[in-house]
Amino acid sequence: MPFGSIKLNDGNEIPAIAFGTGTELLRKDATASVGMALENGFTHIDTAQTVYENEEFVGNALRDEALPRSEVYITTKYGGGKVSEAILDSLKKLGLKQVDLYLFHSPAIVDGTIENTWRGLEKIKDSGLAKSIGVSNFTVQQLQDLAKTARIKPSVNQVRVSCLAPVLHVISRILNTSVFSELDRLHPYNWVQNKDLVTYASKQGIVLEAFGSLAPITKTPGGPVDQVLSNIGERIGATPAQVIFSWLKSKDIVIVTTTTKKERLEEYLAVADLHNSLFLDRVAELTDAEITAIEEAGAKGPPSSFRSLMRKKAAFRLIAVTVTATLLYGARCLFA
Repeated sequence: MPFGSIKLNDGNEIPAIAFGTGTELLRKDATASVGMALENGFTHIDTAQTVYENEEFVGNALRDEALPRSEVYITTKYGGGKVSEAILDSLKKLGLKQVDLYLFHSPAIVDGTIENTWRGLEKIKDSGLAKSIGVSNFTVQQLQDLAKTARIKPSVNQVRVSCLAPVLHVISRILNTSVFSELDRLHPYNWVQNKDLVTYASKQGIVLEAFGSLAPITKTPGGPVDQVLSNIGERIGATPAQVIFSWLKSKDIVIVTTTTKKERLEEYLAVADLHNSLFLDRVAELTDAEITAIEEAGAKGPPSSFRSLMRKKAAFRLIAVTVTATLLYGARCLFA
C-alpha cells in the first residue's frame, strides 16, 4: 500500500514520508543511499543546499535511477546568499528544471532579512522554479511575524529533531527559561513543548514535517515511552519506530527519516501496511487512548539517568561560558 500524500494549502500534494539526506549523509556522497531509497519505494527525497552539501549526489541518483520526473518529489532548501542565485545553483546540481518544494532552511540564514528572503521565495514560486514554498525551523512567533508581510503563506514548516533536544530541555529547566525549548522538535519527549506549534500550523493550513523523531528510541532509550511503544506495537504488530511514525501519521505530519540500511527503509515504509492483529483486513490505526498514552509518557521526559548526565554537562558548560565571558570582559576593561 502506498504511504499516501497530504494536500498543501496551495493545492499541491506532498508525499507523507520522505528520505532525508541529512544526519548520516551530511556532506557525504549520498548517491547510493538515495538510489536505494528510490528503489525500495521512497518517492520523496529531501536535501539542502549549504547545510547538507549533497544536492549533486541526489542529482546523480536521480539520473542513475532514471525515474519519470512525475514519480519523484524533490525538496531542497535555501542556504544563504541571493535567493535567485541559490535556487539556480540547486537546480543545476540536482539536474532539474523545477523542485517540488523549496524551503527557507532557517530564520538565521537570510538574504538581508527574513521578510526579504521570503519575498525571494515567493518570486521563485511565481516563476515556476518551485511548485511549493515553505520554511524550516520556524517557531510560532516567527511564523506569525512572517504572516504580517507574506504575500504567499508557507505551505510547510519542517522542524528538526536531534539528540540535543533533551539537552536543551534540561538547560531550559536549569536556567528557568523557555528560550531553548523553542529548539526542541516533535517527538514524544518534547510534544508538550511543541503542541502550540502543531496547533498553530494546523489552524493556518501549514503542513508540518518532522525530522529525527526516532530520538526517544535511538538517542535516549530506556525512558517511560519505551513500554508504551512496546504495548502498542504488540497490538498492531509494529516495531517501536513504526509506532512513533504511526503517531506522527495520525497528526498528518510528514515524516522525514534517513538510514543507510535497506531493512530499515522497508520497516519505515511498512507503516502504511500495518494491520490490526484481530482484523487482518483492516489497516491498523492508533486509538485515541494510545495516542494519549504516548504523549503522557513523553511528558515525563527522557530517562532519569540521561537527565542527570545532561544536568552535569549543562552545568559545566554554563560555568565554562560564564568564566569565558568574565575573562573577555576583564580583558576588554584592562585594554580599554
